[in-house]
Amino acid sequence: MATVEEVLADTESRMGKSVEALKREFSTIRTGRASPALVENLMIDYYGVPTPLNQLASISVPEARVLMIQPWDKQSMKDVEKGILRSDLGLTPNNDGNVIRINIPALTEERRRDLVKLVGRKAEEANVAVRNIRRDSLETFRGMEKGKDISQDESRRAQTQLQQVTDSYIGQNGVQREQKEAEVMEV
Repeated sequence: MATVEEVLADTESRMGKSVEALKREFSTIRTGRASPALVENLMIDYYGVPTPLNQLASISVPEARVLMIQPWDKQSMKDVEKGILRSDLGLTPNNDGNVIRINIPALTEERRRDLVKLVGRKAEEANVAVRNIRRDSLETFRGMEKGKDISQDESRRAQTQLQQVTDSYIGQNGVQREQKEAEVMEV
């Protein structure tokens, strides 16, 4: 049987992973600046096998609003280009035979508002994930109390600690959300 400390440590670890997942999710949301994270996990049909772009090419940012993609296999240029066009990023690749350049257009006000809504949705999904982890841990504590593994007082203390941990991680998600929203709205 796990101790209260072990349950809390596991809970913190899982909540930390959900915060990291939100960070990764936010890195794929477009802002006015070029970022390799926008396209690195784009799935490209490489000889019939869906492969992430970052495994097929080097991705660099030569200028603030330009992404440069240099496939290691020149035969895959057309596939990379098709994959970028098919994505929901709304980006147009320019292929010069050696590299693919993508100009990142400035965002319109309407598109910025849509992205802020998307950021809000992603942050709320992360908060729901954190709350689900809290619920699992709460059930564990109640089960331990029922099974007489811990006293009612210990269970209450553990639940209070659990709520503090949960509030902390939801707060971290909120900070990330505010930063990303400010980044998206920045002209």
